[in-house]
Amino acid sequence: MPTELAIILAVIGGYLLGSIPFGLVIVKLAGLGDIRGIGSGNIGATNVLRTGRKDLALATLVLDSGKAGIAALIFTFAISPTAGLVAGGAAFFGHCFPVWLGFKGGKGVATFLGVLLATAWPVGLMVCATWLGMALVFRISSLSALVAAAIAPLLALAFARPDVAVLALFLAALLWWRHKENIARLLKGEEPRVGAKKE
Repeated sequence: MPTELAIILAVIGGYLLGSIPFGLVIVKLAGLGDIRGIGSGNIGATNVLRTGRKDLALATLVLDSGKAGIAALIFTFAISPTAGLVAGGAAFFGHCFPVWLGFKGGKGVATFLGVLLATAWPVGLMVCATWLGMALVFRISSLSALVAAAIAPLLALAFARPDVAVLALFLAALLWWRHKENIARLLKGEEPRVGAKKE
């Protein structure tokens, strides 16, 4: 398969998988309405947790992570590791900007972790451990995500391939941009803690 065609397929396939809004679907199926009208209005696991249903939040976390990981793995084994990275990155972009929701999606934390776990699992595990450690200590999801994303490119550079580090840097920058409102609240000391219901 020509390289150009492989990359195009990876972009399209990854984007379509990544754009599936599992948080929105799960909450609606549970009879709790539209997650976009709850808490922050985000479709990710942290906001799903604000419904009071930890099981739904966990399912969202796993599925949002899994869709990115599956996209990366499918194209890695079917075409090449490079195609896998492209598909994983496209899945991240699809989650953040899904065409079905007017390009208003999640902030990409779970999909970011899914890409890393699928393309460089030791790095993915270290980033997950960083997120978990920060969450246990500070109980602020956004802070945990920002710190984990910030060190991901460095960990990828040290323990994985250079192309993984480049992708991690790009995705981390986009993740930080998606969290700009959270960063503003963090600086003001107004960011809610994990599990808190936001009116």
